[in-house]
Amino acid sequence: MTTATVKRQIVHIDEDLCTGCGVCVSPCAEGAIVLVDGKAKVVKEELCDGAGFCLGVCPTGALTLETRDAVPFDHDAVEENVAEKLAEAVAANTPVYIAQSCYVCGRTEDEGPLLPVRTEGTSTWVCTRCLPGLIHG
Repeated sequence: MTTATVKRQIVHIDEDLCTGCGVCVSPCAEGAIVLVDGKAKVVKEELCDGAGFCLGVCPTGALTLETRDAVPFDHDAVEENVAEKLAEAVAANTPVYIAQSCYVCGRTEDEGPLLPVRTEGTSTWVCTRCLPGLIHG
């Protein structure tokens, strides 16, 4: 890992607002967010791509994107991290992730792609089948 920093967007978690619900962990495909002592944390900056899929699902608004100096995003570190988490889950016979579902039809991400959506003041997920109906009515 490099110690040089670059100015980029990275997730910031406000500990005062974080309830430790863990809802933000699953949308982070890179595995940058974990629960530590009952709070969500970005454990390694190089794993956070700054895409922000975690932001929309936080029920308390504890997650934001900030532009600051951070180590560069590292695709190789993400691949290693994901492989390690997968191996740990398989060895422990535990779920690798908690499948999210469409709030309209209940279809899970295992059955088709889901997209984050805000509706009626909440953040949730919608599948690509239901999305056109939401857009066009």
